[in-house]
Amino acid sequence: MASNKVIINDVGPRDGLQNQPKILDLQQRLALILALEAAKVPEIEVGAFVSPKAVPAMAGTADLFPLLPKGSAVYSGLIPNMKGFELASKANVPLMSLVVAASNTMNEKNIKMKTEQSVDVCREVLTLAKSKGANVQAYVATAWECPFEGAIKADEVYRVTEQLIDAGATGIVIADTIGAANPAEVASLMEGLTSRFDSNILSCHFHDTRAMGLANVYAALESGIRKFDASIAGLGGCPFAPGASGNVATEDVVMMLEQMGYDTGIDIPLLLKASDLAIELTGTATGGNAKNWMEKHYNK
Repeated sequence: MASNKVIINDVGPRDGLQNQPKILDLQQRLALILALEAAKVPEIEVGAFVSPKAVPAMAGTADLFPLLPKGSAVYSGLIPNMKGFELASKANVPLMSLVVAASNTMNEKNIKMKTEQSVDVCREVLTLAKSKGANVQAYVATAWECPFEGAIKADEVYRVTEQLIDAGATGIVIADTIGAANPAEVASLMEGLTSRFDSNILSCHFHDTRAMGLANVYAALESGIRKFDASIAGLGGCPFAPGASGNVATEDVVMMLEQMGYDTGIDIPLLLKASDLAIELTGTATGGNAKNWMEKHYNK
């Protein structure tokens, strides 16, 4: 029987901020992370170990990790390659995330490699990570649709997922990078994946481009998935993926799960405060679709 506990990984401080017109300084980024931590969000993506020239919003990510409270949330950082792994290792990052797109063109546009080359890079990092006892998961991006190639075959997602698990990835995040999936497609792919792999190592990452993010979370939930990425106040978008709007908002996902009887362990009034902070800091975030309703019902 599937668990009643659902883990939320808030990607706002990384995926949410990387594409904002306003670049936040380290203290502002830290304030947002601490607000999420205070709300008892169990996992938080702190930043990315990427070139500050390519993604200026992620400059100084290594400096954030020593400032984070110990023993509360699981903090993660995105690593694009071996250099990223080395930098994250020096910063003692508890969980690192690699990314491979399921489509060749997306990989070529993003990291100038074909999918097979990208998997090979991940394999090298994962082999080293295993020898050092490091915890590294992997994202399979554009798992339903690519902005350049269109629909992605499920077999391609199964193949890349299997290669990454065999290489030593501790978890696999199936990502709808541009928010192109619908609930029927999500159910189909995730049921295929859970029939082939342990559902405990699978999670999902949805964008709300077409207002289907929450419906897609529900479809994956029904398929046995119990871990989801979400972004505070609906922040997000990928600078390398045309058409990618914000991630599904953390407050919307948590509200739906809690009302359905699932346990996220998250303090909703404090989560709404974190959402207010994200809106204040960025000037662009709007908050989740249910935010106004939630403020009336949870802040009494």
